[in-house]
Amino acid sequence: MTTSKAREQAFILIFEKSFNQEVELSEIYDMAVETECIFDSKFTKKLAFFTHENCEKIDAFIEKYSVSWKINRISKVALAVMRIAIGEILSDIDTPVGVVINEAVELCKVYAEKDDYSFVNGILSSFVKEEIKK
Repeated sequence: MTTSKAREQAFILIFEKSFNQEVELSEIYDMAVETECIFDSKFTKKLAFFTHENCEKIDAFIEKYSVSWKINRISKVALAVMRIAIGEILSDIDTPVGVVINEAVELCKVYAEKDDYSFVNGILSSFVKEEIKK
């Protein structure tokens, strides 16, 4: 499985979790693998669980850089994409930030509304510029 596909699977898990707050991510992951909705993948699991465990910190960054937008106004798809991207950047997964942002934009083009990709690109670029490239 490609890294892009594994990243997409992590996005799907985080998106699903946003609708099922009472269900543990491990249960969502296990059910998705068991029903063959996703493939068992170390990368997927690591990225999804790191993102979930650091969601408050990640959401604080999203709110900081989404000027004039409260997090509850952002679509669940765009939010899940940004969470996964920032999670990957903050984790010890060694992916260049440009690749992470590009992959996030591509996920938005597939799953989100028409103009969400530019919104996501702007927030992620600002995040990287201010928080990572110091």
